[in-house]
Amino acid sequence: MDEKITYSAAGVDIDAAETAKRKIAEYAKSTFTEKVLTQIGLFAGAFDIGGGKVLLASTDGVGTKILVAIRAGIYNTVGVDLVHHCVNDILVHGAEPLFLLDYLAHTDLTPDRVAEVVRGLSEGCRDANCALIGGETAQMPGFYPSGVFDLAATIVGQVEKGKIITGEKIRAGDRIIALPANGLHTNGYSLARYVLFQKAGLDVDTRVDELGETVGEALLKVHPLYLEPVKKISAVAEIHGMAHITGGGVAGNLSRVLPKNVDAVVRKNSAPEIPIFQLIRRIGEIPEDEMFRAFNMGFGFLVIVPQDQTDRALAAVREHGAFIAGEIVPGEGKVILT
Repeated sequence: MDEKITYSAAGVDIDAAETAKRKIAEYAKSTFTEKVLTQIGLFAGAFDIGGGKVLLASTDGVGTKILVAIRAGIYNTVGVDLVHHCVNDILVHGAEPLFLLDYLAHTDLTPDRVAEVVRGLSEGCRDANCALIGGETAQMPGFYPSGVFDLAATIVGQVEKGKIITGEKIRAGDRIIALPANGLHTNGYSLARYVLFQKAGLDVDTRVDELGETVGEALLKVHPLYLEPVKKISAVAEIHGMAHITGGGVAGNLSRVLPKNVDAVVRKNSAPEIPIFQLIRRIGEIPEDEMFRAFNMGFGFLVIVPQDQTDRALAAVREHGAFIAGEIVPGEGKVILT
């Protein structure tokens, strides 16, 4: 092939994004007061409101999964995706969701389609016992192409001050329990669209035998909510750290919570194979390391527990498809994929 297909070639430069985040962090840190309990780079920001309570907040979007949804004429599921994603991010630090505010921007969506998007948001909030208390719908003619919209949200949750999970308790010997993904979730869609639609000429209604469904059905699977299985683990084991596997893959996300004196060894073949990833890799001739940078590759959410509590933690979430993904070893804060 003439050009190696990478996430960067599809329009998303992960390295540039990380550089931007480091620069942004410098400016953000200059605004911190003594009530800010976390640094930029974790999955959520923590703010001490007194009385032994801490608020956790995070903002995110659905990315170009929206373009797949528009192509398929489905407008509600991206709202569910967004809420589940946001809840999972604050869950990493032990927070229970309280409320969410959304931002929907468009040029000319019909009222019915706007309502469908918000219907999905409300469904996701009910899943998580989280209130949708407001937001902003901005009509911006000339800014977005006709029929296209953007969707983002800010979630706020709460945790007791002494129960924030930051990863600092992670130690050598701990085990990594993974809760499986069901597809791309809300990341990697620029690369997936480039390979499947542009390079292969497929469309959302194309049925592919190796998927057992249409391309659209595979790409639009709703992002799982990991709140219930994490609660089940926390009821029987001490959780030392967690990671929600989003943009940047296993290595890019697990490294965000690893202390500098340990490494995480993750076995790539421990996750169940998901056909859509195999299809993208085959058609795009994408190297395995690039696939693991762009996609979750079957690892949806990681929970790190002490070795002697692994069996009971795993048993508590066996029905959720949980599996042992790896272990923590002495090191220097790296994620090693084997």
